[in-house]
Amino acid sequence: MRIDTRPSSVMTLEDHRRSANQNVQNVFSEVLENFGRESYASAEPVSTETPLQSQIEQSWTHWYRVEQLGRYQGQEDAAALGESFAGVLSKAYDEGGYATPKEFLRGLPAEELETVQTIHRLADPIQVESLSEEGALNLLVPPAAQVDLNRDGITQSGKSNGIRFPDSTTSPEVTEAWQEATAGMSWGERAIYELRMKLPVLTANFIVNGDGQITGQREPGDPNWVNPMEDPEFSFVEETERWIEYLDYFQNQMDPDVYAKDRSFFETFQQKLIAHGAA
Repeated sequence: MRIDTRPSSVMTLEDHRRSANQNVQNVFSEVLENFGRESYASAEPVSTETPLQSQIEQSWTHWYRVEQLGRYQGQEDAAALGESFAGVLSKAYDEGGYATPKEFLRGLPAEELETVQTIHRLADPIQVESLSEEGALNLLVPPAAQVDLNRDGITQSGKSNGIRFPDSTTSPEVTEAWQEATAGMSWGERAIYELRMKLPVLTANFIVNGDGQITGQREPGDPNWVNPMEDPEFSFVEETERWIEYLDYFQNQMDPDVYAKDRSFFETFQQKLIAHGAA
């Protein structure tokens, strides 16, 4: 048995990442709300003593510094890139870019559009006219603070569609339960469970023929796209129970360690949900 001898006060990279993520979500939720936009449901109030413009720069700088050890590790001219994007954020706030993101992006010079593209890891140069409102808006916030504007269960950045859990629509109760249940996990471990929690959205959009066979999948933006997690009757407690039942049913076909680990996680998450009063 391995005993963790680290002092309890020592923060890991994941601890710093969670803190930085929460901070940018709080600050940019305030920004979006100031422009009449929907923000993070789990965001906490920000200080009224420090000008929001300063908090934008501070929160971005802190988040980016942490992510230089993660997603931007090895990034060429990382410091200059971060400063350039900080300038874009400041300009977007000053010039009302969060109210009219496509118009704002159209007015950016080519070098700043390239900065936005690099920060958001977009494969192709940004073609503003092809962007949705959500896709454009999310280019003007740090990746961790992007919002599901149309509440379809998908978070769009530029033309890229991403799945995240919790996302901007997830209640504070569910978010807190999730943070506690996944505490201490690596990014990779947590990502697996994040995907599992979003499976209701993906499976609800499978296209099934009359024989019950899956023949395709609807794409975000399809008029028939559905997000069952937006249904008032959707229950995260019931979703964890479905996962536990699934694991029990297939227990004899699974690696015992995987079964034990996954069942323990969903049991823990379920208990945390109930403790926080989440549905």
